[in-house]
Amino acid sequence: MAFFRPRVSREAEVRYHADQEISKSFPELLEKARQAERTLRDLRAADADEIVLLGAGLAFDKALTEALRAAEAGQRATFGVRSYDDRIARRKAKATPAGRLWTDEVERLRTLREENRLWGIPRIPRPVPAVR
Repeated sequence: MAFFRPRVSREAEVRYHADQEISKSFPELLEKARQAERTLRDLRAADADEIVLLGAGLAFDKALTEALRAAEAGQRATFGVRSYDDRIARRKAKATPAGRLWTDEVERLRTLREENRLWGIPRIPRPVPAVR
């Protein structure tokens, strides 16, 4: 007796291969985010101007977002091609050691990005236009 296993959709295969390609750049993007964080911390330690801190905070946010997207792609690719169509396969893959590793990394990067958005980017008041 032959067991018939449903195939995954073509869209899932395409997304899987795209995520594999995106996740290859994760180490470089993470290093870029670390450098941006180092720059931001050095500027804070040097008591830099708020305009400079704003630019460094936004650059760190952008670098974190790029690293987070690559980590999420790596997470999805680690879960496997079936997990794109099947939520149960996704849950099972999350319970594996590799899936847990990627899930922890994604959560860490999300937390770091949210912390930076809340406290790392200084709020600069907008200039008030002159009234004639």
